[in-house]
Amino acid sequence: MSNLLIVAGEASGDLHGGRLVQSLKALAPACNVYGIGGEQMARAGMELLFHIRDMAVVGFTEVIRHLPFLRRVMHTLEEEIERRRPSVAILIDYPGFNLRLAERLRARGIKVLFYIAPQVWAWGAGRIPKMAGVLDEMAVVFPFEVELFEKAGLPTTFVGHPLLEGLAPQLSRADFFQRCAFHEGRPLLGLLPGSRAHEIARLLPDMIATAQMLKERLPQLQIGLAQAPNLPRSLYQRHLSDPAITLIENATYELMRDSTACLVCSGTATLETACFGTPLVIVYRISRLSYEIGKRLVKLPHIGLVNVVAGRKIAPELVQNAFTPDAAAAALWPFLHDQTARARMSAELIQVRERLGTPGASMRAAKIALRLAGISVEAEASTPMQESKPFMQ
Repeated sequence: MSNLLIVAGEASGDLHGGRLVQSLKALAPACNVYGIGGEQMARAGMELLFHIRDMAVVGFTEVIRHLPFLRRVMHTLEEEIERRRPSVAILIDYPGFNLRLAERLRARGIKVLFYIAPQVWAWGAGRIPKMAGVLDEMAVVFPFEVELFEKAGLPTTFVGHPLLEGLAPQLSRADFFQRCAFHEGRPLLGLLPGSRAHEIARLLPDMIATAQMLKERLPQLQIGLAQAPNLPRSLYQRHLSDPAITLIENATYELMRDSTACLVCSGTATLETACFGTPLVIVYRISRLSYEIGKRLVKLPHIGLVNVVAGRKIAPELVQNAFTPDAAAAALWPFLHDQTARARMSAELIQVRERLGTPGASMRAAKIALRLAGISVEAEASTPMQESKPFMQ
C-alpha cells in the first residue's frame, strides 16, 4: 500500500484538498493518505495528524506568536515521514510552512508536488529559483503561473481552479429564502468576514456597522452573515445583537449567489462570489506591523483575487484603515439600489470566471501526484482546458 502525504494549512486548502483526496481515492483506492487538513479532507478518507484550525495563521506578527507550535508540528511530521516513507508529498499552498517542509522532504529523496502555488508573483518572485530546487512539479490554478515557474526549470501544469468544481449550492433560491425567512422581493446584503478567527475579530464589527448604516438608508434591506464551517457559532454570536442580521450556516454559496451585493474578506471567497456574478466590495485588515511589512513586499496594485485575475480593479478594495463603515457603505450603495451598476459589475465578474479554466482541477492534480508516486491508474480522457486570456502584465 502506498502512503501519500498531504499538507494544507487553511480552510480553502481543506476544501480543495478534500476534493483532491476524493480524486486520489477514486484513482488509487488502496493508497493511504495522511497529513494535515480539516473536515473536508477527513471526510474524504484522509488521516489527520493535525487540524487546520490550529494551523491557520496570517501576518508576520501572528506567525511569530505561533512559532513554537509550528515547530512541534514540523518535528512530528518529520517523524511520521521517516516512519511511513510516503511515495509522494502533495503540499497545498500555505507557503511559509510548506516550503520549509519541502526542503526536508527533498533531503529524504521524497517526490514533492506543490498544488496551488504560493503567490510569489505578488510578494517575492525571487523565491522561485529556490522553489525549483526543492519541488519536483507544480500544479497551478492561474494560467500565467506556468511561464513564471517553468522559466526557473520547474515543471508546471495549469490544472484550472478547483473552486469551479464545488460551486453548486444545495438549495434553490426559493428554498434558501424560505429557510432564512428572507423575502425574495427585497434586497439582500451578504457579509462574508473570512474563515479565520482573527478575521472575524478584526472585520465583523465594522461589517455589521456597515450593514446597519445601509439598512437605515434602505429599510427593506435584508442582511445575511455567512458562518465558516470550521469556526464555532459562538465566535459570531458575541458580535451579534441586531436581530435584523441572520447568521447562516451551511449555505455560504447560496448567500453568495442570491445576495444583491456582498461585503467580502479578501481571499478565495472573492473569486467564489465573482463566479456567481454577484457584485462585491473587498475588505481586509491585519495587525499594523504585518501590514507595514507587507506593504514593502507585495508587488501588486490590488490585493483582491478578483482584481488580480482581471488585471484591473473591478471590485472596490478597502484595506486596513481605509475599511470604515462609511467607506464600505458608500462602495456598496450603487449595487444595492442601481440595477445598471449591478449588471455592469456582474458582466465583468463572469469574464473573471472564464479565466479560471474548466472544472476538473482535482482529478488533474491527482493524476500528476500518482504519476510522481509511481502509481499507475487507468487512462482516462482528460478534460480539455478552456483557453484563458493572460491577465498579468
